[in-house]
Amino acid sequence: MTLSDMLRAQSPDIAAIEAHLNALPPLTRREQVLAINNKQQATLFKIAEKYRAVTTDTLVPPTTPPLTGVAHHGKNSLPVFTGFAKVMCRPSGPKFGDKLWGYNKNPFIVHHAVGPGFYAAYPHNEFEYLVDYTMLPEERAADWPQIVPNTYRLSRVVFYGMQDVLRGVSEHVSIGRAMKGGKWLPNWFVLCRD
Repeated sequence: MTLSDMLRAQSPDIAAIEAHLNALPPLTRREQVLAINNKQQATLFKIAEKYRAVTTDTLVPPTTPPLTGVAHHGKNSLPVFTGFAKVMCRPSGPKFGDKLWGYNKNPFIVHHAVGPGFYAAYPHNEFEYLVDYTMLPEERAADWPQIVPNTYRLSRVVFYGMQDVLRGVSEHVSIGRAMKGGKWLPNWFVLCRD
């Protein structure tokens, strides 16, 4: 049984999906998560609503030092360049509250054509987290690219004005959907934390 098999069921069981993913070895979990298709991503987003809270600690474990990136390997529902990672870190001090800093790590061609897509992330409500491309990080991890605005190169088309809503699926897995101007876009993505 794989995550894809579970999402093909007539009424997928989110609690069973969580238990399944939590029990998998890390590499198998990532393989299964990144294997789901667009329709399954949309289904997972729907059934994950108000199921499991996404918190600062689930995205970047509390033992992670500040300004140390944590990769969430992802697959989006776009027709091309579907593989990427959202890399997030805790800020350097408490003045930033629950915010995380982050950027998208993309294949070489996408990175140079579009740019990294920097964002701040923070709680959206008691269950969801918002990845907000309308806000730039105020600092970055040492190994990250230089921070550039989301008007840089083709970033204006891809990231400018974008916000992603993350919902929790399991200890390491979240599912997201993009929106612009407060309106949902037909774009989903699944993430699996290292």
